[in-house]
Amino acid sequence: MNHEYQSGCCSGAGEQPQVGLSRRTLLRGTALTTGALAVGGVVGLPGIAHAAPAIYNPFTGYPITGTWQDHLNSGSLGGIDFGMGVGTHLPACGAGTIQNIPNNGTGGHTVTIYHADGYRSQYMHLSQFLLGNGTAVGAGAIVGRSGGAVGAPGSGSSTGPHLHWHMINPGGARINPLTYIGQNPGGGGLPKTSTEQDGIPGSIFYKRMQNWLRITSGYTGPIDGVPGVNTYAALQRAMRGHGYTGPIDGAPGTNTWKAVQRLASGWGYTGPIDGVMGPNSWRGFARFLNQDQWD
Repeated sequence: MNHEYQSGCCSGAGEQPQVGLSRRTLLRGTALTTGALAVGGVVGLPGIAHAAPAIYNPFTGYPITGTWQDHLNSGSLGGIDFGMGVGTHLPACGAGTIQNIPNNGTGGHTVTIYHADGYRSQYMHLSQFLLGNGTAVGAGAIVGRSGGAVGAPGSGSSTGPHLHWHMINPGGARINPLTYIGQNPGGGGLPKTSTEQDGIPGSIFYKRMQNWLRITSGYTGPIDGVPGVNTYAALQRAMRGHGYTGPIDGAPGTNTWKAVQRLASGWGYTGPIDGVMGPNSWRGFARFLNQDQWD
């Protein structure tokens, strides 16, 4: 069970952001994160002989426009294409070290993430690199912006805006990242939050919230489970569809949390819309965040 520990929850009484995780909570959260990311050896994929790095799919919110088989049929060594507009932020699918490859043949601008034990992930057809070579990143860190517009710098041979993603095993062969994730469920996505049961938001709850906001509302920070101004500004943008009309200032208070309660009311919350978040409010919000699409 991925049990969470409460971080200082905003009461909603004033327009103040949730701040300050206790040292004990941070230490517990670190231990939980480490445990959640630790996975065993991989079976089934050729060339995998060591403990696998924890990989998740950061692009579940985008349609697949080119399957692995589509690539093989066209003479490619393999890849998965996700349709997305030029300039979309690209989160790292796992921890590693960055190498940028400008104008990498037909792949155009390519960012490589070197994972543990020799695995690599490559994103192709980028419009912009954001990090320098050798930068160490965690899962969810933004490593570049998508491209692929025909004839644009960095697009390579792309015929339309999209992201191409493949992995490379330690033997140098391309492997399908979605197959890899399916064979390594410990690294295949974010775990479900136990807030749905106990009504206490913690690190996994906030990671899921950040990933939802990344997919839907322009959040570009790390998926680290420690919400701050950028997380809450994205939450306020998301709550425009639930009656929030206040400023996008990253300082949630009564009006922000009223909107969250309206969202939660579609997921089992039956209490008052008063902007005071309690266990039942958090449970309803957690049921929403526990949808598979936010893994």
